[in-house]
Amino acid sequence: MNVISGSWWRTSLPIVLHSALRTSSVGCIRFYCDKPPVGAVSNPSANGKDSNEQEVRVRFAPSPTGYMHLGGLRTALYNYLFAKAHGGKFVLRIEDTDRDRFVEGAAEKLYSDLKWAGIEPDEDPYKGGPNGPYTQSQRYEIYKREVKKIMEDGRAYYCFCTERRLELLRKEALRLRQVPKYDNKCRHLTPGQIAERLAKNDKFCIRFRLDSKGDEFNDLIYGKIVYFIAQQEGDPVIIKSDGYPTYHFANVVDDHYMRITHVLRGVEWQISTPKHIQLFHAFGWRPPQYAHLPLIMNPNGSKLSKRQGDVQLEHYRNNGVFPQALLNYITQSGGGFGREILELEAPQLNDLIRQFDLKKINANSSRLNPELLKHFNRAEIRYKLENDSEAAERIVREVTEMVRKEFSKDVKNLQLSPEHVRDVLSWSLPRIDSLQDLVKSKLSFLWVLPKPNREKIVDSDILAVLAKNLATETDVPEFNKSELSQFIKAFAERNHLAFEKLMKALRSGLSGLQEGPSVPEMMEILGREKTVERIELAAGRQK
Repeated sequence: MNVISGSWWRTSLPIVLHSALRTSSVGCIRFYCDKPPVGAVSNPSANGKDSNEQEVRVRFAPSPTGYMHLGGLRTALYNYLFAKAHGGKFVLRIEDTDRDRFVEGAAEKLYSDLKWAGIEPDEDPYKGGPNGPYTQSQRYEIYKREVKKIMEDGRAYYCFCTERRLELLRKEALRLRQVPKYDNKCRHLTPGQIAERLAKNDKFCIRFRLDSKGDEFNDLIYGKIVYFIAQQEGDPVIIKSDGYPTYHFANVVDDHYMRITHVLRGVEWQISTPKHIQLFHAFGWRPPQYAHLPLIMNPNGSKLSKRQGDVQLEHYRNNGVFPQALLNYITQSGGGFGREILELEAPQLNDLIRQFDLKKINANSSRLNPELLKHFNRAEIRYKLENDSEAAERIVREVTEMVRKEFSKDVKNLQLSPEHVRDVLSWSLPRIDSLQDLVKSKLSFLWVLPKPNREKIVDSDILAVLAKNLATETDVPEFNKSELSQFIKAFAERNHLAFEKLMKALRSGLSGLQEGPSVPEMMEILGREKTVERIELAAGRQK
């Protein structure tokens, strides 16, 4: 625990403390069922409505301590889908109370990533809204006011324990093979003792007094949860040494004042939910409904990490993954959709909204399958080219710019007419995983007109005849790989040429590369006109 010397907390908060709560010898129980907890406060249900037709309001509340990875994107997406499926609001809140781990620029990058993914908040720190501010560091006065209330009610208290004492408690618990936790010593200080410590300007933090009874709530994914949190933890700190509230305190206050009805978050926060519910009840507020999303795991079964470069959104953005393809990829981890979504090759955001169902989320963790991402990205490229003319034009322009940048030294020899780019895209759909694949060296022949080879592998007159034959539909009616393969073999036999020698000459003339797709395949993608043009160039007969 970090401690602080008195600031506005010292002059604003009451000294009176109430007597300590009872303790219990009962441990932790966790089980599942489909019924809500007995006596629970009525709330909007998984279908998004309650008896008062309350508007569904959800939030995505990342900490700017790193950059967004797939786990965070999945949480944001499912909150967004749930809100939109029920005509509700999706709120972005930046929880920046952990100043020690704060990363400059991370909040702006998180917002940019959401917009790139098409997950547009209805209320956020940038466009504002009726329940702002939406950045916790700007809500300081709200937390000051609210902590004063529960201090006056006896549910929170000053703690003057030093770092040294807390470390000794931890070591002793470990020696005794017990779970380290605070022993709640400062619960029992008298008003006089508190006044004396404050007068000495002793450092302090503020803790929340946990109730020893079992906490029960209905998780919309996992069912009924019962947890005796006071038996597992000491009273938690709610105001830290830097004057900021802890995550637990600010989270509850903000959810209340932002009128959040449903909290969809990772299952790692499930153990904290009873603590949050106790805080809600301490204020006399109604808690939201909670749904905890199962973990997304790496292909090897390890947990995702913010510091793991290959699961950050920036990695996918830089490697040509389309936003919708990435959304479709993460929906395969954990469920939330019926079989109908599997029948769509390239689901769009509206499809996900229409078919999202909280009840169909799988409670078990699931592993990422990178092959699915390749599939969805190919499908998204095809969908945009075939169904969205504006997106298709953007793709053509993007590929054109990529080619110019990658082959800048050959700019005079580039073939970049819009028609050619579209032909290349149509040919490449089943062969590439992203648009960046189109500028790899083995496919440079698609764009760069090869320079004539000084080494004459086949006589120029023979190449000229071949070009003339290929130019007519009489000799080659269908300009496809199968027809071309048969024609080239027959041409070699008629002209008493070694087949391998002819293929080597054609590969050189068509691409200038020693490896890559087969010669007939190169011809097919280049098309009749460009194939003839390149063979004539190789023969020295260009027009």
